[in-house]
Amino acid sequence: MKKYMTYAMTALFATISVSIAAPPDKDAMMAKEKAAWQAFKDKKPDDFKKIVSANMVAVYAEGMSDMQKELADMQKWDMKSFAISDYKATSYGPDTVISTYKVAVEGTYDGKDQSGNYNAASVWQKKKGEWQAIFHTDMKEAEAAKSGAQ
Repeated sequence: MKKYMTYAMTALFATISVSIAAPPDKDAMMAKEKAAWQAFKDKKPDDFKKIVSANMVAVYAEGMSDMQKELADMQKWDMKSFAISDYKATSYGPDTVISTYKVAVEGTYDGKDQSGNYNAASVWQKKKGEWQAIFHTDMKEAEAAKSGAQ
C-alpha cells in the first residue's frame, strides 16, 4: 500500500510541475495582444499600462519608442479599426513568449493615412503571475510584398 501511495504522490507532483511549467495558451496570448491594441486604439492609457510593461521598448521604421512615447503617440493616432491574423506564439521557457502576426490597420497618425497591413512581433514576459509586453515592433508591408513582386 505504501508503494502505491508513493506512486500516486509522485504522479500528482509530476502533473502539478508540468502544469505550472506549461507554456501559455496561444489564444490567451492573442487575447492579451488584442487587448493591448484595443487599449491603444481606444486611447485608454491606464488599460494599456496594465498590459504593457512600464519598461517596454519598441522599434519602428520611424525610430525607437518607450512607454512615454507610446502614450504620446496614442493621442496622435485616430485608429478606426485593427484586425490581427496569422498569429503565432512561441514559448521560450515558462515566462517568455514571442508572438508574430499580421495586423490590418485602418486609421491616421497626426492626420496622415497610415492604413495598411503591418507585420508585427511582441515579446511577452510573465512577472508576478501576469503577462506583460516588454518589446514590440511593427512595420508596414511594402507595396512589392503585397503584390507578390520581388
